[in-house]
Amino acid sequence: MTHTAGKATVPAGEASPVLDPLMAEARRVLTLCNVCGYCTGYCEMFRSQRRKRALSDADLYYLAVLCHNCRSCYYACQYAPPHAYAINVPALMARVRQRAYREYGWPSLGAGVSDQVVPVFATVLSVLLIVAVPLFLMASVPSDVLFSGHSGPGSFYRIMPWGWMTALGAVTFGFGLLSLVLSSVRFWRLIAPGVSLLSAAAVLPTVLREALLLHNLTGGGYGCTDHDDTPSDIRRRLHQMLVLGVGLCFAASGAGAAAHHFLGWQAPYSWFSLPVLLGTSGGILILGACAGLAGRKMGLDPGPTAPETLKEDTTFLGLLAAVSLSGLALLALRETGIMGILLGLHMGSVMGLFLTFSLGKLRHVPFRLAALSRAALERKHG
Repeated sequence: MTHTAGKATVPAGEASPVLDPLMAEARRVLTLCNVCGYCTGYCEMFRSQRRKRALSDADLYYLAVLCHNCRSCYYACQYAPPHAYAINVPALMARVRQRAYREYGWPSLGAGVSDQVVPVFATVLSVLLIVAVPLFLMASVPSDVLFSGHSGPGSFYRIMPWGWMTALGAVTFGFGLLSLVLSSVRFWRLIAPGVSLLSAAAVLPTVLREALLLHNLTGGGYGCTDHDDTPSDIRRRLHQMLVLGVGLCFAASGAGAAAHHFLGWQAPYSWFSLPVLLGTSGGILILGACAGLAGRKMGLDPGPTAPETLKEDTTFLGLLAAVSLSGLALLALRETGIMGILLGLHMGSVMGLFLTFSLGKLRHVPFRLAALSRAALERKHG
């Protein structure tokens, strides 16, 4: 099916689609916003939609993902509820954004699956892995080995052989990465048909700068509005803290792999080795950011909020916190008798995170990069 301005072109022999209430409402609201133009200074989403004479479904998905949910437009809008126009861009864009993740994410749980099922499925899968790996170790490793204190290089491998540890991590990470790549390609073909990835690569420096600095989460320069109409930069800083923490943890994994293959080191590494310093710093940052973001969500103003979209956010923050907490606990207690169980818990949480890449909040990263790329190309070529 191809998209035109506000209508879906259906191949011959197929029934005409029923008007989609969500997309129709998004088109109504953004059309009114385009006429008004008051919020153009807040973010790229409003500026981008003003460059369009009409909005196709593909445009609506693109704009929804481009929206960073800063929510400032809701408090600035004179037509927000209880006005008869009932303009509520943040909540509406959150619902369309969630639809985009479901429709164009891979693997898909099925067209008839409710949006509420996806975070539940991701949570159940992650919890099963977190529980299953320690149980497997208890069943396969002699108790006098599993529950004994181990120290020195290679002690982890007395519990779980290096080959198994590497294979489990590589397979789950590979699947998760593949799912993100395929999802991103599907979404890019939707929002930028006929535009090559080479063209997108030309604006990559601009896109990465906007993504890391979160320009579209500044509320026009004054900050986001979470709890009321008072702007604050806290949520933006917490997001950046989370990104930095995740980046440090991936750097720690890379440093550990290099140390193993090129220097002959065996985990666990010394306290002041580069992998441990990077991983510890990253884990602490992730825990702090997750706690801060969860706290901000608890006090959200319900007005511009789509409550059905919050479960996915909570699931992702909880899983990231589980990975970080289990990793830090393993570091602190690696020479005690519970090291084996902690190793299993950490491996299980990491595998759960990898396998649910495209089912959880992490999928917004490549989708957002794709939307920022289209916006940058629009600005470049007028």
